[in-house]
Amino acid sequence: MARRPDHNWHLPWDQYVATLKPHELPTLPGSPATPDLSGWLRVQYALTGVLVALVGSLGSAAVIANLSNLQGELGVTSTESAWLPVVFVMTNACMNLILFKFRQQYGLRLFTQICLTAFVVTCAAHLVVDNYESTLFVRAVAGMAAAGLSSLGFLYMIQAFPAAHRLKGLVIGIGLSSFATPIARLIMPDLLQLDGWRAFYTFELGMALLAWAAVQVLRLPPSERLKLFEPLDFLTFALFAPGVALLAAVLGLGRIVWWTEAAWIGWALAGSILLLTAALMIEYDRRNPLINVRWLTGPDILRLFGAILLIRITLSEQTSGAVGFLSIVGLGPDQLHGLFLVIFVAMVAGMAVSALTLNLTKLNKPIAIALGLIAVGALMDSQATILTRPAQLYVSQALIAFASAMFVGPALLIGVGKVLQQGARNIISFIVMFSLLQNLGGLAGSALVGTIQVVREKFHSNQLSADITSLDPQVVLRMHQLSGAYASTLTDPALLNAEGPILLARQVTQQANILAYNDVFLIIAGIAGLGCAWVTVVHLRPRIRARRQARHNARLTAAPTPDAATVAAAAD
Repeated sequence: MARRPDHNWHLPWDQYVATLKPHELPTLPGSPATPDLSGWLRVQYALTGVLVALVGSLGSAAVIANLSNLQGELGVTSTESAWLPVVFVMTNACMNLILFKFRQQYGLRLFTQICLTAFVVTCAAHLVVDNYESTLFVRAVAGMAAAGLSSLGFLYMIQAFPAAHRLKGLVIGIGLSSFATPIARLIMPDLLQLDGWRAFYTFELGMALLAWAAVQVLRLPPSERLKLFEPLDFLTFALFAPGVALLAAVLGLGRIVWWTEAAWIGWALAGSILLLTAALMIEYDRRNPLINVRWLTGPDILRLFGAILLIRITLSEQTSGAVGFLSIVGLGPDQLHGLFLVIFVAMVAGMAVSALTLNLTKLNKPIAIALGLIAVGALMDSQATILTRPAQLYVSQALIAFASAMFVGPALLIGVGKVLQQGARNIISFIVMFSLLQNLGGLAGSALVGTIQVVREKFHSNQLSADITSLDPQVVLRMHQLSGAYASTLTDPALLNAEGPILLARQVTQQANILAYNDVFLIIAGIAGLGCAWVTVVHLRPRIRARRQARHNARLTAAPTPDAATVAAAAD
């Protein structure tokens, strides 16, 4: 029978846990209990989980989606504006290294209040800062606060499902923050028309206050508190966090300042390797490591992390590739509403299918399917031309969006299953690496797409320009046609004739960029296809071995056993 959710939450943990049924006990240390609730309360927890998760990720998605607009409002260069999304990742990527233990030691209530209060203050700060340096600092603080909100939204979503369907809640909860990207693309053009970025910051603050009020009214059940922090934890964090931040800066800015042109890229990468190596060396010999290096380097875990990183990199086909291509052909954010509405619907469908078809014995299967769908979608996009518009990308981008929502839950469940096999002591190691791969994988994917696109654009520009000469009558005619469009505004014949080569060069550059994006899509399709084959082999290998063993055992069983007389005769 359903009970009031908080009728005995004031009890000490030892007394409270005695009132719980076996299926209501927390699965992991630091996680809340999952008491039986009424249907209406479960709906409230689900809505609160969606709200909290989206609030934590919407700001970052909005900055990424409208970076050029924010660059103009702040009056900075493209390199300076590129730091705004990167600094968010720098502070967000490894906060779980500390936050998970903080939640276990000091309880969910304090964890919730600190995270949401920090985020509300951050959103309010956006309304009063009006320069680049302050905005950069606020985005860094937002990254730290958002790390806690993603976990909080996940925990609220778990409460919304009964024990029989709790794993479905896990699949849905872990993927909620990914919906921020299409939502930001859909709402930002209208908000920017109202009052620029101030309108969005006001909207974000309102959402944050609404989430803060919701979690004050609807609390999470209690969790067990354990004294876990050790002095070496803080030393590890002091080395690991700057190392990850430097690596994020390299991945986020390398393609913009170019890898071999800016000396600080090399120094930052060297510093990152040095700091991360020092942190892992400290953790390697600890009795209670914050990051269990031995466990993380096991073959099963490495294969899982490889698959996650591979998918995150190939998903950049959508987040960086398709959007970049459409900007090259002259489309702005307000012209992409239809495309991102399709992407949003496809992501909802992907999450629903992932949750409803969840099979704990075949968790590699959704990952292989996701890679296959990405390969098909990218291959379809590789045939794009200058006439391609969002409507021609609906099917391919829907496949990729479906795949992006389909793989996250099963990948998390594989890792959690590996953790629980050893008594949950490696949960922090897994959560930290899972978060890192999600964050740095996205940056690595964008870096890969941007780098290949630049290199291939230079190649195609040289190839196209090599055949253009002023001695060709068709080239001369084309330049005359292009300059003729300005005949009514330019009366000077010399200036009018000079416009022809400029406009022709612009068209050549545009065509070279389109060919370069086609190359990017084709490469991503190949990578995703190979990844699909690899994961499929990993998935089928145990089954093939089991069948071979079963056939071998069957042959041994079917073989006739000689009787004593036959053995004696053979001996004579």
